Amino acid sequence: MWDNLFSSVDLLKKGLDVTWLRNQVIANNIANVDTPGFKSSEVEFEDFMTAALKSDDESKLELRKTHSRHIDGSSINVKDILDIEPKVVRKVSTSVRLDDNNVDIETEMVALAKNQIEYYALVNRINSEFEKLNTAINIK
Repeated sequence: MWDNLFSSVDLLKKGLDVTWLRNQVIANNIANVDTPGFKSSEVEFEDFMTAALKSDDESKLELRKTHSRHIDGSSINVKDILDIEPKVVRKVSTSVRLDDNNVDIETEMVALAKNQIEYYALVNRINSEFEKLNTAINIK
C-alpha cells in the first residue's frame, strides 16, 4: 500500500522533468537563432509514453476493484512508465534560411509558451496531490 502512495506524484514528476528538458532545448534553439549553420533540436517523449500505455504486457499490475460500484480499470505498470526517457533529436534535414540555420523563431516561441503552460499545469497538479495528502493527515 505505502509503496504506491506517491505513484501519481512520480508520474507528474516525470512530466515536469520532460517539460524542463524541453524548455532548455527550446531556449537553446532561440539563443542560436542567428548562428549560421545551427540546426534546431526537439524533445520526443509523448509518442514513447503513448506506446507504453498501449502495450499489452502481461507483467502489468491489474487495478484492484474493492467495491462492486468501482469502475473496472485497465492494467498499468507505473515502474515501466517511469523508465521511459525523453530523447533530444536534432532536426538536420530542414533549412529555413540561406545560412543553413533552421530555427523559426515564431515556431519556437509558440512551443515555449505551450511548454510553459504544460509545466505550470503539472506543478499545480502536484500541489493539489500534496494538499490532498495534507488534508488527509490533518483531519481530526
